[in-house]
Amino acid sequence: MPEGPELHLSSRFVNLVCKNRIFGGQIIKSDVSRQPVVEWEAPHYTISAESRGKEVKLTLTSQSDAQNDRLQTTSNEKPRTLNIVFQFGMSGKFDFYEAGELMKHAHLNFFTVDEPKMVLSFVDYRRFGKWQVGADWSEERGPCVLFEYPKFRENVLNNLNKPLFNRSICEVMLNQQYFNGIGNYLRAEILYRLKIPPFVSARSVLEPLVANIADDTDQPKIKIEGPDFLHLCHLVPLEVINLGGTGYDPVKGGESYSAFEKWLQCYCKPNMKNMADHNKRTIWYSGQAGPMAPTEVKVRGKKQSRKKIKKEDQSEVKKIKLEEKSTSENEDLKEIIVKSNKQNSATEDNVDVAQVEELKKESGKKKMKLQKSRVEEKNGNAVSDLKVSKHTSVTDLKLSDYPTDGTRVTRSRVKVFLNQAGLKLKSSQKDGATAENKETKIKKRSARGKRGN
Repeated sequence: MPEGPELHLSSRFVNLVCKNRIFGGQIIKSDVSRQPVVEWEAPHYTISAESRGKEVKLTLTSQSDAQNDRLQTTSNEKPRTLNIVFQFGMSGKFDFYEAGELMKHAHLNFFTVDEPKMVLSFVDYRRFGKWQVGADWSEERGPCVLFEYPKFRENVLNNLNKPLFNRSICEVMLNQQYFNGIGNYLRAEILYRLKIPPFVSARSVLEPLVANIADDTDQPKIKIEGPDFLHLCHLVPLEVINLGGTGYDPVKGGESYSAFEKWLQCYCKPNMKNMADHNKRTIWYSGQAGPMAPTEVKVRGKKQSRKKIKKEDQSEVKKIKLEEKSTSENEDLKEIIVKSNKQNSATEDNVDVAQVEELKKESGKKKMKLQKSRVEEKNGNAVSDLKVSKHTSVTDLKLSDYPTDGTRVTRSRVKVFLNQAGLKLKSSQKDGATAENKETKIKKRSARGKRGN
């Protein structure tokens, strides 16, 4: 999901596309969104944006007619402002495009006045994003790890006595009251760089940093090579911003995301381990998980559809069957090849020509047998399963002699099989059967006539 760097990059994008543009008209909300309607009566306004942790605030500022016409005149009218605070959820972002047709998942839309008309849309295809009209930064969120680093550090170290810090460090890092802007991929990258197991106590990681707080005492400070844990919580998000582009993108497309993927060292890497924490959020790590790891380990793997798995299994079965057939056929062909090789060596050593001719005849017969067996396998039908070696007529066949695979046995198929077996269907028996049928029909008719009289 979008984290601190992504929301800051998004605010940059809004400021870039909305610069020197005038917006106006109704602010349209999609029918499927459950978020509040934005009622804004100003006919013309501008849009600016800023970010703080995992929130973006849009500020709408009304423009007078003189300002809209870009005239150098003064106006006593004070501009009105309206703040809209956004939380992006799993897939929220801003997009700017021509207003001919709105995007499918555009849930809040601001239209420009100038031609060609453009639209700034808040797009969220999973619909976990939220916005609050007329609000300010959330009081439940702590200082931003990016732009309020001193306050962020102080807020964490001054609250280590709270029970929250008894939990594992990977779970505490997702608490926005203290780590505002840190998300799933950032926690994995920070812990990996410091080689901290994800499931160790947060207090054990953070308490050694208390001694490094600047004060007037003469107590010795702990020397740490390189940035410490809290400092990395500030530096690593800045690295993502300096990459440019959009940072983490759920759609995973474009050159900017390929640069982001190269930057990742731990998150979603195939050589890394992963595990679901107690909040069912996946943490990626290397080495030991730590003593506070969940007992029921759930590992995230690559998803495959059932159809693909079935197709792969069927293809494997087919391969095995083909291999079995080929091996059985090759065993017969091996003898022919061995004999033909002997034949070649025999001609070189002046062996009898009669022996060579016999070998040729044997190889030819075996080849013919293999060809016949293949043809029979292809053209085999249910009639070949009938047991008529003893029988000389169709009426002698028993029910048990017929196939059990559901194939319909017709008179023409039986004729074909009898011909293959060297037998013939008796015409006299057929004629006798038809004569008997005629006599029974006549008798029945006469009996009905007598009853009627």
